[in-house]
Amino acid sequence: SEDPSVTLFRQYLRIDTVHPKPDYDAAIQFLERIGTDLGLASQKVEVCQGRVVLVLTWLGTNPRLRSILLNSHTDVVPVFEEHWTYPPFEAVKDSQGNIYARGAQDMKCISIQYLEAIRRLKAEGKSFARTIHLTFVPDEEVGGHKGMEMFVQRPEFRALNVGFALDEGLASPSDTFSVFYGEKSPWWIKVKCVGSPGHGSRFISNTAAEKMHKVITSFLAFRESEKQRLKSDTRLTLGDVTSLNLTMLEGGVSFNVVPSEMAAGFDIRIPPTVDLKAFEKQVASWCQAAGDGVTYEFHQKCMDQHITSTEESDPWWKAFSGVCRDMKLQLKLEIFPAATDSRYIRAVRHPAIGFSPMNRTPVLLHDHNEFLNEDVFLRGIDIYAHLLPALASVPPLPAEG
Repeated sequence: SEDPSVTLFRQYLRIDTVHPKPDYDAAIQFLERIGTDLGLASQKVEVCQGRVVLVLTWLGTNPRLRSILLNSHTDVVPVFEEHWTYPPFEAVKDSQGNIYARGAQDMKCISIQYLEAIRRLKAEGKSFARTIHLTFVPDEEVGGHKGMEMFVQRPEFRALNVGFALDEGLASPSDTFSVFYGEKSPWWIKVKCVGSPGHGSRFISNTAAEKMHKVITSFLAFRESEKQRLKSDTRLTLGDVTSLNLTMLEGGVSFNVVPSEMAAGFDIRIPPTVDLKAFEKQVASWCQAAGDGVTYEFHQKCMDQHITSTEESDPWWKAFSGVCRDMKLQLKLEIFPAATDSRYIRAVRHPAIGFSPMNRTPVLLHDHNEFLNEDVFLRGIDIYAHLLPALASVPPLPAEG
C-alpha cells in the first residue's frame, strides 16, 4: 500500500553514505538506475580521485537556452546510534508515517523528489524549452572542496549552460516555507598568542594566557552583542547577524608549566550585508589590543557575497514565486545561516535558491532521530512538479537572443 515514491526514498536512505567512508559508488549506481528508467542522459565527472559527480539530463526542446540545475548532495553526516530510536540507516516508518533515517531531511529526500517530479511530468507527456540537469555531488557535508567547489571550475559544468539553480534549504516548523537567496561567508580563524613561559608557582608577566584571555573576551563580547541584536529585533533571523563561536582551545604541556604559546579557533559566519574588509580590520584590532606576539591566520575565508535576486522583475524569481503563490505556499525569504553548495554556484555568477519543501516539520538536519513524514515528502514532489515546468518554460532572456 506504500506509495512507490516513498519506497524509492527509503531505499536510497538505506545506502550508507555517512562520513568518513561514504559508499558513493552504491549511491551513484542507484541514482543512475533511476535516471536510466526515466530516459535521462547520464554523465559521470570525476572531479578528483574517488569523488564523482553524477549528472542526469532531461534535454529541452531548445537546448541553446540556459538550463535549470537541480542540485543535491549524496553524503550525510555521522550519527550517534545510542541516541536514535530506530537504526539510522534502516529508514523505519512509524505508525504516523514518519521516516527515520540519516539524510531524511538533509538531503536525500530532495534528490528523490526531483526525480519523482520528473517521472510524473514525463508520464504526462510534458516537454519544455529549457534543459533540466540534475547533479548529485559528493562531500558537501565536509565543505564541498572535493565536490561542487571543484566541479564549477570544470568544462563539464560550464557545458551545462546553467541559467538558474535549485539546491537545499531547511525544514520549517511553521506553516511557511523557508527560501534562501544567499549565504553567510564562513571564516575559520586561528589566533595564536606567544608569551613568557615559567614555573606554575610564579606570577609570570606577559603570558600567552593573559593575551588569550583578552582575545577571547573581545571575540565573545562581539558574539554577545550579535546575539542580543538578534534577540531584540523580531524581524531578524539567524542569517541576518554574524554568528561567532569559540570552537577550539589549545596550549600547555603540564599543570606546573606556564605555556609559551596558546591558540584558539573561532568559527565565524558573516552575512552578505557586512563589509568583510572592515570586519577583518576589527579582528586585527582585537588581536592587536591583546598585546605583542598575537597573530591570526585563516583556515577558511570565503569572500564571495553574491545573492540571488528576489525582485519580481527577475524572470527566474517571478517563475518560482508565481508557482508558490498559485499553490498558496507562504514563503519566508532568508539568508542561509550555515553553508551549502549554493555558495559555489553563486560564486560563478549563477542565481541559486535554497529550498526544501518541508513545512510543519521540525528542523532535524545533523540531529538525532532525523525524520521526514511521508505526506510532507509526497507534497514536496507535487511542489517540484509545478515548479519545474514554470522554470523550464521561462521565455528566452535578452542574453539568449
